[in-house]
Amino acid sequence: MTRFLLIFLLTLTGAGSLAVAQEKAPLVLALDADLSAVAVEGGTAIRRGMEIAIAEVNNNGGVLGHQLSLVTTDHRGNPARGVYNVEQLAKRQDLLAIFGGVHTPVAVAELDAVHKNNLLFLSPWAAGTSLVDNHYTPNNVFRVSIRDEQAGEVLIKTARERGVKEIALVLERTGWGRSNLTSLSKAAEHQGLKIVSTQWINWRQTDFTNEMSAIIQSGAGAIILVSNAPEAAVVSKALLKLEAAEMPLIAHWGLAGGDFVAEVGLTDLSKLDLSVIQTFSFLYQNNSRSAYLLKAYRQRYDDIAPQAIPAVVGLAHSYDLVHILTAAVKKAGSVEADAVRQALENLPVLQGAVKQYAPAFTENMHDALMAEDYFMAMFNEDGHLIPVSDIR
Repeated sequence: MTRFLLIFLLTLTGAGSLAVAQEKAPLVLALDADLSAVAVEGGTAIRRGMEIAIAEVNNNGGVLGHQLSLVTTDHRGNPARGVYNVEQLAKRQDLLAIFGGVHTPVAVAELDAVHKNNLLFLSPWAAGTSLVDNHYTPNNVFRVSIRDEQAGEVLIKTARERGVKEIALVLERTGWGRSNLTSLSKAAEHQGLKIVSTQWINWRQTDFTNEMSAIIQSGAGAIILVSNAPEAAVVSKALLKLEAAEMPLIAHWGLAGGDFVAEVGLTDLSKLDLSVIQTFSFLYQNNSRSAYLLKAYRQRYDDIAPQAIPAVVGLAHSYDLVHILTAAVKKAGSVEADAVRQALENLPVLQGAVKQYAPAFTENMHDALMAEDYFMAMFNEDGHLIPVSDIR
């Protein structure tokens, strides 16, 4: 009896060892973003969207027998640090893809390292047109986010619909600002608006009074602003200082990736005529995936009002991108970059939180969102962005 029991136990032990040996190692999704400098809210939102999607995928059996895990690196808005992070991540044998953060200049700087190492790079925020329309063949960059070329048309249209004929541009002095100068100039010409002043703001600039005075003297009827949160706060304070707060301030979404509201203050914010381009709001999108995302966010992080979730576009974009990526891996039947890239370009219709992707990407278009997917939002009395359609 003892002998048979010993044989039985050894058999069970052997079977367990075989099962462990046959388990596949986890696959890593890396997030390289600003997690500690000027766009912390954006970076945190992207990480949380990834975490929710990864947990959902893992709870449903993973992908091709692999569980997914998340690794984060913090480039702090520094392009050189971003390149270093990508080079270090490329050494990982378990890496499936890298997700980028808020800053276009960092993402563009990383492109050489991404393609040299044949890595997949997925962008849930950085909007620079050249990030996707790059010179690399094959192109390993895929984006669920705003595309500046398309955003320019929407921002200019917003000014035109306000009855404005002459506008001023305020652009951060980076590759992202230059990308928007191109797109906004083209859109203004296309829609018959005249740019009467173009002013540049540097990162960490603390005063914008002289530049704002020049804008006011130019006779501009509205300002289109392209900057991150700290610089947007500086521009806003200059408007208030010069008692020109009634001038419409039509903003790209960089200010929504940081702590803009806290820097300006609710009292002063309420005095501004400020609207911000967006792609997602739990008050705007109404589908099963967005409902799941909201429920999971509240259970996992904070049971707050939908409109109070910080940098919500990053949350939704990264959530959708994880599911798009895993769908491509399943379609490819492989985790090799070339096979997954080809599958990303040939996916069927997929329902996401942001929209139904029909499809998300093609061989010639690696941007999933276009102008028809953008809308304008304004801050309410609590400092939360609300779609304009829900305000008026």
